Amino acid sequence: MEPLNKYESALAILKYQPADTFPVVHFGFWTETLEKWAEEGHITFEEARGWGDGNSYDETIGAKLGFDFNWYSCFHFASSLMPGFETRLVRTHPDGAREVLNGDGVIVIQKDEAGSIPGEVEHLLKDRKSWEELYLPRLQWSLERVDWEALDKLPAPEVRTHPVGLHCGSLFGRIRDITGLVGLSYLMSDDPVLVDEMVEVTAEICYQGTKAILDRYDRFDFAHFWEDICYRAGPLVNPKYFKERIGPHYRRITDLVNAHGIEIVSLDCDGKIDRLIPTWIENGVNTMFPIEVGTWNASLTPWRQQYGNEIRGVGGMNKVVFSRGYEDIRVEIERLRPIVELGGFIPCPDHRIPPDAKWENVQYYCELMQKTFS
Repeated sequence: MEPLNKYESALAILKYQPADTFPVVHFGFWTETLEKWAEEGHITFEEARGWGDGNSYDETIGAKLGFDFNWYSCFHFASSLMPGFETRLVRTHPDGAREVLNGDGVIVIQKDEAGSIPGEVEHLLKDRKSWEELYLPRLQWSLERVDWEALDKLPAPEVRTHPVGLHCGSLFGRIRDITGLVGLSYLMSDDPVLVDEMVEVTAEICYQGTKAILDRYDRFDFAHFWEDICYRAGPLVNPKYFKERIGPHYRRITDLVNAHGIEIVSLDCDGKIDRLIPTWIENGVNTMFPIEVGTWNASLTPWRQQYGNEIRGVGGMNKVVFSRGYEDIRVEIERLRPIVELGGFIPCPDHRIPPDAKWENVQYYCELMQKTFS
């Protein structure tokens, strides 16, 4: 029997099966990081500006650094607003900052020098009237939400160099994006029936999109959700509400993907996610990603103690060491060693690699990871 390659070994590790080698993976880069590395001559500006998760530029940059592949390589369908709102300038401030209406119907502050998430000024979605007039028409299922041509071009598993996932959408995070955290908090108190309807409509699109794709092509390596509904102190949504109202929608979709032979179901939620994990585990989500270390020291270890082998992980590597030195990188890899030994875990920088990362440090990390685990 031929030995497993890095792609096959990654899947084996997350299924608690024997693996012949160990993949060194990443979760992409900030745009500013790639621009800086291009200016330093490590990559070309074409590579920096053409980069996208899992594309050819991604593979080239990753190989130069020493990574085997980007874990976050997913096929997406349009699971949210379609069409989005037309982006337009609302007004310009004296200091040059701009108020811009974005595709979600949110007015945000944009500044040329800012690279972080823009501040929110106002949201068009305020109540049932704005929901029914502006948003509900944009949240209807149709086959046009799937790029069928791109789906047909996905490489067969026999020739893949990295896992390919099916992105099943977002059941609550995108609602938060559209309403804003404060607006959603008020709506959950003032009109909980409306919020329930938003969840139902959003979840139905996610289910129908997943089903339509799997009916045509079901050779994905994993399924994936995105939420981002936690911060450094915990969830931005009441865990009881999440369990009762959102949990069943996860189960409906995970039952569907399981029926198509997909065993690994991962979820990307930043922040301290501990109080939401029970709902995910109970409803078929079994892989946490990217396990942000943050100020709360997130790790698979305590979750494994609580949930056993039901829970897997990709992530958990504290990316801040990329801005420091080789010794910090060695210490971080040694910290990860006993977690790797638990099985069902693949270390990965715990988010996009930021602009303070030094090229030579990332290369050293990849080299040391290869020596330590392969």
